[in-house]
Amino acid sequence: MQDRRLSELTRKAAVVVVLQSIAMAGFALPAVAQSNVEAPAVFAPLPDPSEVKEARARLGGMLFFDNRLSGDTAQSCASCHDPKKGWGTGEPMSQGYSSILYFRNAPGLFNAANRNFYMWDGRLDGSDQGTVVRDMLTEAHTMNMDSRLAQERLKQVPEYAALFDEAFGGDPYGGKIYGAIGEYLKTIRTVNAPFDRYLRGEASALDADAQRGMELFAGKAGCAQCHSGAMLSDGGLYATGVPDNADLQANADRQISMLRHYATMGTPNYMNLRSDVGHYVVTKDEADIGKFVTPSLWDVGQTAPYMHSGVFATLTDVVAFYDAGGGAGPNKSETIKPLGLSDQEKADLVAFLDSLTGDAPDVTVPDLPEYQLREVGKN
Repeated sequence: MQDRRLSELTRKAAVVVVLQSIAMAGFALPAVAQSNVEAPAVFAPLPDPSEVKEARARLGGMLFFDNRLSGDTAQSCASCHDPKKGWGTGEPMSQGYSSILYFRNAPGLFNAANRNFYMWDGRLDGSDQGTVVRDMLTEAHTMNMDSRLAQERLKQVPEYAALFDEAFGGDPYGGKIYGAIGEYLKTIRTVNAPFDRYLRGEASALDADAQRGMELFAGKAGCAQCHSGAMLSDGGLYATGVPDNADLQANADRQISMLRHYATMGTPNYMNLRSDVGHYVVTKDEADIGKFVTPSLWDVGQTAPYMHSGVFATLTDVVAFYDAGGGAGPNKSETIKPLGLSDQEKADLVAFLDSLTGDAPDVTVPDLPEYQLREVGKN
């Protein structure tokens, strides 16, 4: 995996150099009539849907909302990834297992199947949905579930037994649980975003403000240096100086969760760390302190608050942060510099970001079946 990651980042670095050259050359689209404006080549429509195994996704859609997959049966995957809140929590930082307070923002799940990495610190491979599900279910600070307990619980639900048999040809089992929820993640996609429609040829999908914002995004503002391609993200990891959430510094419970994570990851000298060091916990390379995954911007209007620390409540706040040249911190990317945007340009950028947002998820929480004792000899 490490070799794959390095080769990907090398390729992405080359893309960034090309985009920087475009921006330095004063790249901008001509101010022409709305119907004639073309999107810059750095953009592409959303990726086509991944192949989905319907029986497994249907099962995973039930498991995603089932509290029986947490150790104390008090929370489900949807507790931190609520479709009504952009598949997040709507809070700056999330709640963990039981009374635990977590130390990062819960990211949304739109287009999760197309990511290069999972987790803000990039510690999991984006091509393996099953592993990210296992991580969330079994980690003590998230759902604290023993897979052997989970499978025995589900075996006592006849409806689940039938669904597992249909999807996998056998009884509930840990790996099958992860695989089913991972298959469901493939179905969570951006739907009907104006900019996606525009990229597919619907010229009227973007108004004039959003089109000016698109030009700024790819040109003067330099956003497309990292937010490009079909996912509006290069999938890389960068330090931009985003500050920690003040509650991380003030709340001992959140510090405990963070330090426990550092200990689990074998982070050097972790007891002397008091801030979120990002990708450093993965590589143990000081050059990676403060680096976090570049998120996709599709459906960004539904996923506030923003950044790994949830410090920005609105897209206007995010634009202001980058206009000021980002924040302070180690290993800050050289591409993050003051932009000198006017108030109108900032508003146009926000209008463009709004056009990346599709319809709110139309998800009905399933009626979950009850336990029933299995007959002796049929276990």
